[in-house]
Amino acid sequence: MRRAKKVTKLRAFDLFCGAGGSSYGARAAGMSIAGGVERAPLAAKTFRDNFPGAKVFQQDIRYLSAKAVAKEIGTIDLLLASPECTNHTIAKGKKRIIRAAQISRMTAYAVTRFAKALKPRWIAVENVVQMRQWSRFKHWQNELERLGYNVSIQVLDASKFGVRQSRRRLFVLCDRLAVPAIVKTANCRPKPVRPILNMNGAYQYSLLTKKGRAKPTLARARRGIRGAGSGRPFLMVYYGTDGSGGWQPLNVPLRTITTVDRFALVKRIQGRYRMRMLQVPELKQAMGFPLSFKMTRGNRRNKIAMLGNGVCPPVMAAIVKKLLSSPVDAGKMNDA
Repeated sequence: MRRAKKVTKLRAFDLFCGAGGSSYGARAAGMSIAGGVERAPLAAKTFRDNFPGAKVFQQDIRYLSAKAVAKEIGTIDLLLASPECTNHTIAKGKKRIIRAAQISRMTAYAVTRFAKALKPRWIAVENVVQMRQWSRFKHWQNELERLGYNVSIQVLDASKFGVRQSRRRLFVLCDRLAVPAIVKTANCRPKPVRPILNMNGAYQYSLLTKKGRAKPTLARARRGIRGAGSGRPFLMVYYGTDGSGGWQPLNVPLRTITTVDRFALVKRIQGRYRMRMLQVPELKQAMGFPLSFKMTRGNRRNKIAMLGNGVCPPVMAAIVKKLLSSPVDAGKMNDA
């Protein structure tokens, strides 16, 4: 009787891995997670909690030797990366702030440095859409092409991939042996946020009109009450700039989760409007994580920051599946 042949999974390594959204999606698509790089202690610990077999390099990537990592990790098939994105908007203010922004944006070059050392077939880079406005973006793209990669630049919205959140992000997809195809989903209609909200749970509400409530908050609430109508619950949205009036109904995807606490559920209880902020389990599901994803490190603010910095796993799962199914270009195979 023949022994069943052992199937070796393709291996992924995650730069700027955070809590592990990209890796979780890649694993769902069939990859084995070899390790990651993350300098933030709480995020690194959260990554370890969810990928216990992975090697985590907890340090500043600027001072980490790519060759040393390659020697320790071995063969990698997919390189994931989410370089720092907080400074891809126009920097304003003091020279030291502008200098810090420039240093932050340059972390993208860690991708090319590690690609040279690890030599993966595929690379998937995630960032904010504004990354394309970076003055060195084209040079950075050319560097990837000089390494032998076909590069495809795509903007994907998580709400098109079954995630209950509107989240547009830039994805730079690279393949040594084929041109990366456009990542699409089959007729996936946006899903409303309401099913993941704990509408009748034990979370504590406070009176909307309690003493000391900020005037802008009350103004948002009045707009939401008028807009939702008939005493229906709604979400107040803080720090918005899209002209929506600071609120949204529950029958559409959640607006983009950021690193700050910005969503409050408002509902009528015993004839009076009350409110509470959305909680980590709700936000975790709105990012596309299952409730089983471990997030026990740090306080509530820390966890929200990790989620806001994250990548929606269903989006990355779709990307990786598309990359893995790409047919090999015979000419590229000969060049490899």
